[in-house]
Amino acid sequence: MIGFGVDIGGSGVKGAIVDLDTGTLASDRHRISTPRPATPLNVIDAVRQVVTHHAWSGPLGVTVPGVVIDGVVMSAANIDHGWLGFDAQSSISDLLEIPVKVINDADAAGLAEVRYGDHGTPEGVVLVLTFGTGIGSALINDGRLVPNTEFGHLEFHGTSAEAYAAGKLVKRDNMDIVWWANRVNELLQHMESILSPRRIIFGGGISKRFEEFSALIETSADLVPARLRNNAGIVGAAMIATAEEA
Repeated sequence: MIGFGVDIGGSGVKGAIVDLDTGTLASDRHRISTPRPATPLNVIDAVRQVVTHHAWSGPLGVTVPGVVIDGVVMSAANIDHGWLGFDAQSSISDLLEIPVKVINDADAAGLAEVRYGDHGTPEGVVLVLTFGTGIGSALINDGRLVPNTEFGHLEFHGTSAEAYAAGKLVKRDNMDIVWWANRVNELLQHMESILSPRRIIFGGGISKRFEEFSALIETSADLVPARLRNNAGIVGAAMIATAEEA
């Protein structure tokens, strides 16, 4: 079975055909720079271009970097405020004249990692965290998603969790990341005290350096690096488009 997913990000709108048997891309990943201003209509036009590039006419899954309830975007922390209260699902479906499902971007990535990341599937709670510009989160219990957790916005040490420990705090040319790993360790131990996850999947661009800092993090949960990297959102979106949830 194949599906199609589009991942809307702050810098790019990217999509591809996905092989839902393996969780791998079955086409090139077509990317368009996120328009400025990133209003709903401008971004939806970029989605249209990505879909048209692949001549796709089946069900479509789309991720949005915000809370999504019944296809309506309910938060806009890192996107244009014009998205607040916007029915993205109906609007994209009406424009493209195909069935569309819209989901929070971190939730999509989490579903994809749990299903296709070759981590095994333990019973109980799995926490997926992506460390990048902010901290994205997905919470999955017994294979079912608990949507829109937004744990990056938790208050922590007098600020937000993502202000304290986001991956962007580590400069690309800074090979000494012990100080940052210690912050992440504090945050993960705090998350464990609240959620008691069986497994924590560690994602985001910084996960490429997982072996450098993983020994500095002490968790009761099984801590593993994400596998799908930048394709996770696309794969997760394609999953929900075809009702292939974890």
